[in-house]
Amino acid sequence: MSAVPPNSASQVSTPGLARALLQGNLLTPVQVDTIVKKTQQDKTPFIDELLQSKHMNARDLASFCSDTFGYPLLDLTVINENLLPDKLVDQKLMQTQRLLPIAKKGNKLALAVSDPTNNSAFDQVKFQTSLSIELIMVQHDVLLKLLEKISKTSEQNLNELSGDDFDLDFKDDDATLAANAAADAQANEVDDAPIVRFLQKMLVDAINIGASDLHFEPFEKFYRIRFRVDGELREIAQPPLAIKDKLSSRIKVISKLDISEKRVPQDGRMKLVLSPTKSIDFRVSTLPTLFGEKIVMRILDGSQAQMGIDALGYDPDQKETLMNAIQRPYGMVLVTGPTGSGKTVSLYTCLNVINKPGINISTAEDPAEINLPGVNQVNVNDKAGLTFAAALKSFLRQDPDVIMVGEIRDLETADIAIKAAQTGHMVFSTLHTNDAPSTLTRLMNMGVAPFNIASSVILITAQRLARRLCTCKRPADILDEVLLQAGFKEEDLDGSWKPYEPVGCERCSGNGYKGRVGIYQLMPISEEIERIILNSGSAMEIEAQAQREGIRNLRQSGLLKVKQGLTSLEEVLGCTNE
Repeated sequence: MSAVPPNSASQVSTPGLARALLQGNLLTPVQVDTIVKKTQQDKTPFIDELLQSKHMNARDLASFCSDTFGYPLLDLTVINENLLPDKLVDQKLMQTQRLLPIAKKGNKLALAVSDPTNNSAFDQVKFQTSLSIELIMVQHDVLLKLLEKISKTSEQNLNELSGDDFDLDFKDDDATLAANAAADAQANEVDDAPIVRFLQKMLVDAINIGASDLHFEPFEKFYRIRFRVDGELREIAQPPLAIKDKLSSRIKVISKLDISEKRVPQDGRMKLVLSPTKSIDFRVSTLPTLFGEKIVMRILDGSQAQMGIDALGYDPDQKETLMNAIQRPYGMVLVTGPTGSGKTVSLYTCLNVINKPGINISTAEDPAEINLPGVNQVNVNDKAGLTFAAALKSFLRQDPDVIMVGEIRDLETADIAIKAAQTGHMVFSTLHTNDAPSTLTRLMNMGVAPFNIASSVILITAQRLARRLCTCKRPADILDEVLLQAGFKEEDLDGSWKPYEPVGCERCSGNGYKGRVGIYQLMPISEEIERIILNSGSAMEIEAQAQREGIRNLRQSGLLKVKQGLTSLEEVLGCTNE
């Protein structure tokens, strides 16, 4: 390799390539000075400004560098990009430093470059690959075209991984996003592309298999990602523990959370745009744990609210009871059940049924999970003073026909909701109770007067979600004694039906279950139940009266689903009590 004289004091700020061209008498000091000033002004590489100035063309420059520095010259146009070494050097480093690995043999890596003086970039490649570097001179313009082609191929592969028209919608708050993105770039400057791709793949995979939640969980010696599918958590991946902070920051950025705050829980939202007509919202919750932030993402698929009453799994008589109740001009309909039992989807489905241009519907939620066009949805904000009770008071001044309260948590909210139901409004709400009869005693325990409950509540529906048997199900050989103990009656065991059990196939990923079916207890408030309420009766008294009126409890409704072959006896026993 030809020697290049050491730098002079006046050339300290001059790039190495510029000095070589100056010493080779291919550029004058004035030309070098002009190009260097332009690079400083535009913040562009010297080689770009040199070729743009027309003082040299790319072919002559490559030949000069090959002769001067003693590196072999290669025509990149003969290279098949499909045979290039893959994933040896980070894409970001290749694109920013204009270099391309073209061959690997043993512990040596052939690196195509157009500027042989970019020593800091070569050191980064050595550090990243742990290989010794052999430089190959190529034309700058050809190198840029090939790098651009490789970049487009990478984007195409990412789109294939993530699905067509995959995009994250950040339009809600550009200022917050920009601030967080800047902080994120500063904190995670190196190698964030794999994190982005990994997160996108997790989101798309979760949607494709019908998950309801994604759990990102850091522990002392491993990192775990689990999806909740059909009510059960399944471990999906254990990525390297080292990515936990970058992955957490990425999720917080796109959810518009403060990435610098890791000591307190945060809540946010993000939107995934799958196509011009299909988008899915995610509700994001962070929680500081011993070994980092645990993040749970709830998938809020708006299409669930458009499924219709028939898709929820109500039996014909239950559907008729529900439809009669929600179409009455005033009163209160309560939906009860534990977290994750489908209360929100049931309420939204009811709202969709009555959502017509002639009806004014307002909802107060914490937060609004699914966007319903035509419905005025309000997110409560306790810190700002916008509580459920405050929202309800405002609704009553907004000429409402139908009001939905996300949850009745306290006496004030319950009182206002009941008064609204008594004064000509239809009110929907939820409570966290085990069954329909205990909902009434819960309201009494909160301090609501029995006569107010009796005169306002018209229907209570308790629900659970049981896993639905896949089509690979098979008849189960279960003893009659076991069926009787589960709650079936002697007359039910007439031999006209058989219970089924899960098997497992490719369609259900070997679980034997695919999707879920609702189990419901619909209890309209009859005159007899009103009398029990007015006498401050117990939940057991209300349950006994409901049974006399032919109202099926949750276990009985679940056993009917077993009889219909929709789910297994084991599943019903697991999600209902008797």
